Amino acid sequence: MALDGCGACCKYILVIFNLIFAVVGFAFLGLGLWLRFSNSTRVIFEIEALNANAFVLGVTVLIVLGSVMLIVVMFGDYGACSEKRCALQVFTVLVAILALALGVVGFLAYSSRDTVGQKAAEFYNTMYGLYVNSGDAGIGVTLIFIHNLLHCCGLTGVSVIEIAQKTCPKPDGFFEHIKMPSCPGLISGAFESNAPVVMGIFLGTGALLIVALVCSIVLLQQIKKLHQDITTYYSAVY
Repeated sequence: MALDGCGACCKYILVIFNLIFAVVGFAFLGLGLWLRFSNSTRVIFEIEALNANAFVLGVTVLIVLGSVMLIVVMFGDYGACSEKRCALQVFTVLVAILALALGVVGFLAYSSRDTVGQKAAEFYNTMYGLYVNSGDAGIGVTLIFIHNLLHCCGLTGVSVIEIAQKTCPKPDGFFEHIKMPSCPGLISGAFESNAPVVMGIFLGTGALLIVALVCSIVLLQQIKKLHQDITTYYSAVY
């Protein structure tokens, strides 16, 4: 006996969901571990006087979040592919906790968006300082990604004095050849001006988690029914 159409659909949705979750989880964990143990950044965690609390917190969140996501993927993939109820039950509980935690974090981030923006700007300032002092290529790639994403350039944005000029995007127009937007102000302001967008991202991610949760519950019920049908069949035959 096999799963019916609804059960099979939920199974494939869970497999795809866990594949995406695994890619994001590996990215978060890899970036967090690299920022934690890189020769350029390790000193921040060893010397408390450097006062880089936002950076340390951000790296810790990346490592913890990446690890949790991979644990969820492990139970989800094993439970969906092998149709094991025990693994799916653990996956269901973990996804429910993640969805609840995401809702709480989203609400707190929205209500304290000015503080979140300041912390994000502090995180950027630390990354920028590390790149200026060490010239680390990995940090440089990270700055290039941030600069192109936000279309900003370093701490000043002034081309003639900006130290990290080579990580900045191409200017749009004549005036941006002289001065581009500075990143710290843009980052801190982005959370306030784009608060609905940030909240939408949290809600969208929460919706995906709820879809995975519903599919997991449906698959659990299908597997339970399948086992009951098999037991009934063999009881009738023997």
